[in-house]
Amino acid sequence: QVQLVESGGGLVQAGGSLRLSCTASGPTFSIYALGWFRQAPGKERELVASITWSGGTTAYADSVKGRFTISRDNAKNTVYLQMNSLKPEDTAVYACATRLPFPLNWYDGSGSWGQGTQVTVSS
Repeated sequence: QVQLVESGGGLVQAGGSLRLSCTASGPTFSIYALGWFRQAPGKERELVASITWSGGTTAYADSVKGRFTISRDNAKNTVYLQMNSLKPEDTAVYACATRLPFPLNWYDGSGSWGQGTQVTVSS
């Protein structure tokens, strides 16, 4: 099972930037994609960005498109989430997760999850 460790969360003013990192260990060859999820109190968990491990194909939620960029460094087994133009509504616990290949998906419990890192955006 892949293990994931996140870092980079913190407190930032609206309009500011943060860069989250997620480093994977274990059988990373099994990963189809890595993604960043977030969950705020009273809100459903949201997949904000994902990237395929081998091809680097990215996808973004409409709520973050144009502001967030996901990238990867396969040599370092690390995925990043660059968050710019942050808004108070971006405040959430952010966690990275793996998606295994078809027919598995993000939500079936087959992947791995990091511990989460708090991002707080103040007005």
